[in-house]
Amino acid sequence: MPDSLVAPVLTPDRLASAYTYTAYRQLVDAALADNKTTGPEQSEALTAYTRLNVQRMQRLDKTTWVLPELAAAVANLRQNYIWLIITEGWCGDAAQIVPVLEAIAQASGGHFTTRYVLRDEHLDLMDRYLTNGSRSIPKLLVLKPDTLTEVAQWGPRPATAQQLLLDLKAQGATHEEYAEKIHAWYAQDKTQATQQELLALVQGLE
Repeated sequence: MPDSLVAPVLTPDRLASAYTYTAYRQLVDAALADNKTTGPEQSEALTAYTRLNVQRMQRLDKTTWVLPELAAAVANLRQNYIWLIITEGWCGDAAQIVPVLEAIAQASGGHFTTRYVLRDEHLDLMDRYLTNGSRSIPKLLVLKPDTLTEVAQWGPRPATAQQLLLDLKAQGATHEEYAEKIHAWYAQDKTQATQQELLALVQGLE
């Protein structure tokens, strides 16, 4: 379908109000300093999750190494793209994935520009990208910078982690139980599954 017949994912003004990675991290840190998290829903549990997530993001910022084949793929792209990421500070999956997305974008030499929006401030956008009817995040939308039309999407988590989550829920696991197992999976995987899936996404762009 010609791009002219495809609706933009969002308006330029809305994109302009999105956060850079640094601004997003500062937003989460500022909320946490007030014992809060991002979004309208506030609780001690969500604040505790956010505190853990900041530690996860700090660790991944320091330890994430982009796979050589992925670094080469993004650096050799002929076109530029916007990576729009739907996220929230309290989301554990986002904490495991957002730093990886940022590292990949940084490795692209300017081919990817990341912008971050909060899920609960953009529910109309989020509801276009539901996962099994759920507002699962993070969600990556790859957009053309001139038209803001979507060319690819990914998320909310690698397929193996998604299947693990579905299996655990089917077994009746509580939130605490499946969160523990999912984060153990992320720790063991060391971002490899996320990077391999994003490599496939990048290879499909051109």
